[in-house]
Amino acid sequence: MDTDFYRMKRLPPYVIAEVNAMRHAARQGGEDIIDLGMGNPDQPPPAHVIEKLCEVAKKPDAHGYSQSKGIPGLRKAQANYYGRRFGVELDPEREVVVTMGSKEGLASLANAITAPGDVVLAPNPSYPIHTFGFIIAGATIRSVPTTPDEQYWAALESAMNYTVPRPSVLVVNYPSNPTAEVVDLAFYERLVDWARDNEVWILSDLAYSELYYDGKPTPSIMQVKGAKDVAIEFTSMSKTYSMAGWRMGFAVGNQQLIAAMTRVKSYLDYGAFTPIQAAACAALNGPQDIVETNRQLYHKRRDVMVDAFARAGWEIPSPAASMFAWAPLPPALAHMGSLDFSKRLLTEAKVAVAAGVGYGEKGEGFVRIAMVENEQRLRQAARNIKKYFNSLDIKSSAA
Repeated sequence: MDTDFYRMKRLPPYVIAEVNAMRHAARQGGEDIIDLGMGNPDQPPPAHVIEKLCEVAKKPDAHGYSQSKGIPGLRKAQANYYGRRFGVELDPEREVVVTMGSKEGLASLANAITAPGDVVLAPNPSYPIHTFGFIIAGATIRSVPTTPDEQYWAALESAMNYTVPRPSVLVVNYPSNPTAEVVDLAFYERLVDWARDNEVWILSDLAYSELYYDGKPTPSIMQVKGAKDVAIEFTSMSKTYSMAGWRMGFAVGNQQLIAAMTRVKSYLDYGAFTPIQAAACAALNGPQDIVETNRQLYHKRRDVMVDAFARAGWEIPSPAASMFAWAPLPPALAHMGSLDFSKRLLTEAKVAVAAGVGYGEKGEGFVRIAMVENEQRLRQAARNIKKYFNSLDIKSSAA
């Protein structure tokens, strides 16, 4: 019996899982590991959201199949969010679909619109689903940079001029996971014009829309006139409302893409558990204190981490948004590579980070650090790292 499955051959080993397995084994062995690897929020959702979940779950009729595209009230709540936050009007019936996290949404859309041999432009480094969702669907990936400078636009033009067949989809992700880069509305305006001229669909992942710092709100591509003609955008409640395990997300925008994605989803799932969708409505429609609270929480952690790690001898660029820092390896240890460095940091400093190479070849030389431990633990991580560096006679990142 043939077990050499086609799609499995297209998937490399999941590098990030290596460090995760080591972390799990160390904790099982009783070691105190400070986990800055996975972007898993450590705060609970608002109390009224949990109460709504329990309230609806107690109803006898709440336990049947739900709606694959999302209950009407939740789609309306998401449309209202876009109106409040971005000044964008959405039709809840034709321009909004509920997803089980943005990750599932991206994968479902990839299956809906991708044929074997299609070329997709995706950032490198990038969150794995941005590339492998399309690879699983049979597409070929052509990488483009993440940094939104003139080299980015040159890479897009080169891709369109020299790729056969011509690319049909471009994935963008700002604030970026893993690099934490951000863009302004002018970038999206130029991108929409480019997509229209080149007949390319834009898939925008806006999962970190509310985790911005220094008073600079992140824009949505949907704010651009004509964006709905060429773009779809994904958002998530995971970080904004500390609901990662609830798997609640949305796709909004172009009606043809929404319809295609909805049709595929109708074959694959019946939607999230209805009480979870009702609770998500409560989150979007209710008090929004948690949004600012979480923003300030991660902002403070960012400042503490950047300062503490610098004192330990590791200079880390301060991220403008997201819950991650994209940190170059200390120069004296750059020869190790990101995976070996991450493993050594875990075993010697008891600090887990994510190896940059797990996000693509352009991620080599970096690690992603998630700000998901409290300030005390972040300072402890810095002390552990400093002790490890000192054991190697590394006094500073400039050494």
